[in-house]
Amino acid sequence: MNTQYLLNRSYGFNRNEILKRFTATRLIYSLHPTSVTFSHSSSATRALDERLSAHPSGVNALTIDKFESRYLLSGGADSSIAIWDLETPAGYDNATAIYQPLSAVSKTSEKHKLGITQLSFYPFDSLAFLTSSYDHTVKVYSSETLAASASFNLDSVVYNIALSPIASHLLVACATQHPAVRLVDLRSGASTHSLAGHSGAVLSTAWSPTREHVLTSGATDGSVRFWDIRRSVGELGHLDLEDSVGVIGKTTSSYDQNSFQGKAHKGPVNGIVWTEDGKHLLTCGHDQRIRVWNTETGANTLANFGPMVKNSGLAPLIPVLPPAQFLDPGKDVMFYPNEHEILGYELFDGKLIRRLRRTDQKHDDLPEKGKRNIKDRITALAWRAHDVELYSAHADGNIVAWKPRTEEEKELDEDEVVEQEEAEEKESSQKRKRNVLEDIYQDLTRKKITFS
Repeated sequence: MNTQYLLNRSYGFNRNEILKRFTATRLIYSLHPTSVTFSHSSSATRALDERLSAHPSGVNALTIDKFESRYLLSGGADSSIAIWDLETPAGYDNATAIYQPLSAVSKTSEKHKLGITQLSFYPFDSLAFLTSSYDHTVKVYSSETLAASASFNLDSVVYNIALSPIASHLLVACATQHPAVRLVDLRSGASTHSLAGHSGAVLSTAWSPTREHVLTSGATDGSVRFWDIRRSVGELGHLDLEDSVGVIGKTTSSYDQNSFQGKAHKGPVNGIVWTEDGKHLLTCGHDQRIRVWNTETGANTLANFGPMVKNSGLAPLIPVLPPAQFLDPGKDVMFYPNEHEILGYELFDGKLIRRLRRTDQKHDDLPEKGKRNIKDRITALAWRAHDVELYSAHADGNIVAWKPRTEEEKELDEDEVVEQEEAEEKESSQKRKRNVLEDIYQDLTRKKITFS
C-alpha cells in the first residue's frame, strides 16, 4: 500500500499532501509507549533505591510549546513546576534516554501553596506561561527563570484556565468553584467581568479557534454554554443531548423558553475541546459519555464511543486531537485519558482504534474489577506539535512518551513472539512426555506381578 502511494506520487498522480497524510496517519495509528524516562533528580544525587519520577507527588498537568515544539511544561500535585527540553536528554541508561528538568521550582510560600490544576503557554510567546491551582490563584511565570511575575486571587478553587489561540485580547477564561466563568485581563491585571448562567461550579472552559470572542464552558450542572464576551447578556446558547437537529442561533419562542433547561451530559462536564476548524466541539462528562457537537447548529452528532469510557472527579479531563493536517478530511482521531490507559477513537463515528498502556505497568498495579486505579491514573495528555508524539502525565509521578513503532521494533517484537511461541511449544512437549512417563509408571505400580 505504501509502495503504491510512492509510485503515484513519483508519477505525479497524487499531490505531496496525500502522501504526507497517509504516512502521518500510519504513524499515529502505531503509537506505543517508549522507555524514555523523566527524572526530577540526577543520578549523582539520587539514592540507590529512589524511584525515578518527574514529580514525586504526582503530575497534574502538561503542556508543550507550539512554536519550537521543544519545551514540555509539567505541574505537580505538590505545586512543583518543571520545564523539560525534549531535544536534549541529560543522558542514557542502557540506550534509554533520561530527561532532567532545565529548571524547576518546588513548593514555597512565594509559589503555589497547593497542587497545580492547569498549565498554559502564552498563545503568541512561549517565554511566559500561566498556572492555576487549588490554592485559588492564577499566576504568570517567566519560562526562562520560572519566577512568578503576577498573581490573581479568585477566592475559589481554579479547575481550568484557557487563553484564546487567535485573539488580540489577553483574557484568561477561568473555571472555578463559582457558578460563573471568570475573565482575567492580563493587560490590566484585573478580573474584568463574569459570565453568569451555570447553576453549579464551572469545571472546563475553551475558546473558539476561529472566533476570537466566542467561549464555551462546562459545569457540574451538566450544561455546556456558548458565550460572546462582547455582549451584555453574554450567553449565545447551550447544548442539549436530546437535540440532534440544533437550536443555536435560532430566536424562536420555544428556544427562549427552554434555553436554561437543556443538558449536554447527565452529570458534571469536566472536558471541552474544539476541533481545529471550529466546526465541532467535544465534551466529556461524568455520565461516562463523550459527545461530539456541530458548533454551527448545536446539534448532537450522536457519535457513540462505547461503554469503555470512564470519567470521575472534578479535575479537568481533556482529550487530545492530533493536528488535522496529518489526517484525511473527516477522519479526525481523538486520544482520551481513560484512567490507567489511553483510548484512541475515530472522532466522528466513535470507532475504537487503539488501547495504549504502559509497558512498565505490572499486573499487580492494574485495578481490581469494580475498583479505580488511583496510583497509575492518567491526569493529562499533551500532543507535540509538528511531530507524531504524545505525552501523558500520571498520578504516580511519571511522564510517559508515546511514539510511533518503527519497522525495526516491529521485527523485534515479532521475533520475541516467535521465540515465546517456540518456548511454549517446547514446554508443552516436555509436559506431554512427562505425563506419558507418569502414566506408564502408574500402570506398572498398579499391575500385580507374579513369579512362577
